[in-house]
Amino acid sequence: MDGQQLNRLLLETIGAWDPFGLGNGAYEVEAVDVLQAVYDTDDPRTLAARIQSIYEFAFDKTIPARDCQKLARRLLKLKHAASCSLP
Repeated sequence: MDGQQLNRLLLETIGAWDPFGLGNGAYEVEAVDVLQAVYDTDDPRTLAARIQSIYEFAFDKTIPARDCQKLARRLLKLKHAASCSLP
């Protein structure tokens, strides 16, 4: 999987996550910020904290840490699987 494919897959996964029930397309700016965060760390707790912070800043609401951790683990699993695949 190349970088563009991985980015699309990550953005699809992030976009499917609807923590505030606002519907499809409500989190486009946040999705890009989370995508960058995925590349900045390999630690699920660090990524979860970043995800929580990104959405809290944008919506002035806090997402439970366990929800952010589930998304963080899923995103990092996709990132690692892509980096381990043979060309």
